[in-house]
Amino acid sequence: MTYQVLARKWRPRTFESLLGQEHVVRALAHALDQRRLHHAYLFTGTRGVGKTTLARILAKALNCEKGISAKPCGGCPACVEIDGGRFVDLIEVDAATNTKVDEMRQLLENAVYSPTRGRFKVYVIDEVHMLSTSAFNSMLKTLEEPPEHIKFVLATTDPQKIPVTVLSRCLQFNLKQVSASVIAAHLKRLAGEEAVPIEEEAARLIAAAARGSVRDALSLLDQAIAYSAGSVTAEAVGTMLGTVDDAYLYAILDAVAAGDARAALAAADDMEARNISFDGALQELANLLHQVALAQTAPEALAEDCAHRDRLIALAQGFDAEEVQLHYQIALHGRQDLPLAPDDYAGFTMTLLRMIAFRPEGRGTALGPAGKSARGAAAASPAHAGPKQAAAFNGDWPSLARQLAVSGIAKQLAQQSELKSFDGESMTLAVAPAARHLADKPYRDKLQAALAERLGRPVRLSIQLGSAGGDTAQERAAAAIGRDAFVRELIENFDATIVESSIKPVQ
Repeated sequence: MTYQVLARKWRPRTFESLLGQEHVVRALAHALDQRRLHHAYLFTGTRGVGKTTLARILAKALNCEKGISAKPCGGCPACVEIDGGRFVDLIEVDAATNTKVDEMRQLLENAVYSPTRGRFKVYVIDEVHMLSTSAFNSMLKTLEEPPEHIKFVLATTDPQKIPVTVLSRCLQFNLKQVSASVIAAHLKRLAGEEAVPIEEEAARLIAAAARGSVRDALSLLDQAIAYSAGSVTAEAVGTMLGTVDDAYLYAILDAVAAGDARAALAAADDMEARNISFDGALQELANLLHQVALAQTAPEALAEDCAHRDRLIALAQGFDAEEVQLHYQIALHGRQDLPLAPDDYAGFTMTLLRMIAFRPEGRGTALGPAGKSARGAAAASPAHAGPKQAAAFNGDWPSLARQLAVSGIAKQLAQQSELKSFDGESMTLAVAPAARHLADKPYRDKLQAALAERLGRPVRLSIQLGSAGGDTAQERAAAAIGRDAFVRELIENFDATIVESSIKPVQ
């Protein structure tokens, strides 16, 4: 017997067996049971979600010899012939290859004749957006005043290209992408029917690769069965698809959190040795960062069957919320720039190095699994070491100011002030009168809290207005830059000036 591919063998034949489109099935079932039949239906959605399948089931429901019903019998000659693709009154047209007005006009001229076998003539026009403007215009009259025995079912992946004059004459149903968890469960069920052993992780990998398309998932399952010689394992599917092992993704983010470029590059080298797609790796990395963001701000949004749930939450505690958002954008831009890179390896590794090099200014606190504040990874930088360290202060205020976990104006206050006195409990700083706005209470309070956290004990902070005496961190940096030979040469030869406000400390 000739082998039949899974996508055809297991094509749904009833509304109930259609996967993931309950909202459309419910509306059509009610309309059929109540005999509220429209003359034209438009099904939209991405490939492989059931548009043409739904059109055929609707044709059966309309032409079943046992009567119009949301549950056609499936056994009468009309139902059998529709399932077999040989029902004379079901006319399927591929608009991608029949775009011309003459072809559409000839088709519609035959629409005036009564059905040969069935109750209705059902015209299914797939990829209807491919029709020419003239072909659409020739349809309008028939769509506006169709014969009673005619039903149109239009299907498209791009409804924006359909003229509004056509859209307004159709009942439109948007078929959604099927979730990966639903597809994975479906694959396991069908594999059982086919007596093919399949690992749960393998089904999950195939479902994820299908990107919401049931047809693509069944085609991949067919391929996986052939590739693995019967028993479908996660290892075989991963190799077949060239997908990224989750262990690589977690290793990369651990390296990024620790600022360990060597470890990140080692993971990239292993991936290159396994011939893993770097484009797919960046896509999966962005997806993992999305999961990390959910674990930080809304852990209840994570699926209960989410793989590595505990690992995700632990990773979320090692990143600042701002860092996750930044790394997510870097991953997206890295994937976009990949075709422009010298090669995929260079583009991928530069993206990882960019994540390590760039951190949000004044790196804040990470959000824990309940949305509470949690400290970032200990390896991030001295400025973000945990509280209560009882750190000794040797009087070097510019150095201490660079280590404080503050941002914005509070950070400017620390950088543009001079230490006047500190007795272990009270600290007095001075700022220039021109910078008096920095000494406002909200910023002073933030700086005082950061000092207490860094020094491990309460500190009373007061701010004086007056000359800072040329010993602020900003002024020290400006003086050091001014002594640089290269900078002095620029000043002398090109009449350059140092813009002190642009000087930022190295994080």
